Amino acid sequence: MNLAPRNKRQHGFTLIELMVGLGIFLLITGAAFTLLSSSQQRYQSESQVLTSFQEARLGLDQMVRDIDDAGFPPPTYFSSSFPLLSASAPFGWSPGYTVPTPCQIGTGGGGTCFTPGDFDVIIETNPNPQDPGSQVEWIEYKLQGTTLMRGVANKAPSADPSVQVQTSGTLGPFVQNVVNNTCPPQIPQCQAAYPGIFGGGPVPIFSYTCDNSSPPPSALLCLAAGADNSPANIRDVAITLIVAAPLPDAATGVPRLVQLSGRGRRINPNQ
Repeated sequence: MNLAPRNKRQHGFTLIELMVGLGIFLLITGAAFTLLSSSQQRYQSESQVLTSFQEARLGLDQMVRDIDDAGFPPPTYFSSSFPLLSASAPFGWSPGYTVPTPCQIGTGGGGTCFTPGDFDVIIETNPNPQDPGSQVEWIEYKLQGTTLMRGVANKAPSADPSVQVQTSGTLGPFVQNVVNNTCPPQIPQCQAAYPGIFGGGPVPIFSYTCDNSSPPPSALLCLAAGADNSPANIRDVAITLIVAAPLPDAATGVPRLVQLSGRGRRINPNQ
C-alpha cells in the first residue's frame, strides 16, 4: 500500500475574477438603489399631489356652502330696526359699503369694487340661524401671495367689511400653495407646461354671474362694470382653485398642479 501524500494543487478564484465579480455586484447593487431612490421620490411626489388635492377639495366645498347660504336672512326677515340680524345683500363689498351698492364688479379687473374681485370675495350671511343670539357675519376669502386666507367678523354698522374682517384677528391660512395668480416660479413656465390652464395668464379664483334686469337671459357673466354688475346682484360664483404640490416633479422639474372647479349659487332673495 502506498501511503505517500498526493501533491495536488487546489484551484481557486484569481484576483482578476474576484475584481470582475465585485464590479458586477456593485453595478447590480447601484442599479437597485437607484431604482429604489427613484421610487421613493415618485411616491413622495404623488403623496404631495394627493395631499394638495384633498386640502383644495375641502376648501372648495366650504366656499360653495358659504356662497349657497349668502344673503340669509334677507332684509324682510326682520324689522328694519334690527339691521345686524339680516343681510343687506348676499355679498359684502369694499370700498364704500353702503346700500345701495356704490361700486360695480367685473371679472378680469374690469370693475370698480376692490372686493368682490378675481381673488377675493366677502359673503354676508348668518351661518347659525338656529342660534337666537347669532347675528349676520362677513366671511372673507382673500388670496395673499400663494395662500388663500379666510376670516370672519360680525356685521357692524357703517363698517367696511374687508377692514372689519382683517381687524377681527380671524383672517388666517385656509388653502396653501394656491397659484392662480403667480405660478412658481413664473407664469411663462406654467404656460409652457400647462397651456390648457394658463393659456391666458393668471386664472381668477372667483368669476361672477349677475342677475340681468333686461332678460332674456335672466343672468349674465359680470365681465365688466355695468348697471347690473353690482355685488347685490351676484347670483352664481364659479370657483377655480389651482394648487401646486410643495415640490416639483422629481424627473422633469415641472411644478405639479391640481385644478379643481366648483360653483356656488346663492338662493336667498335680495329682499
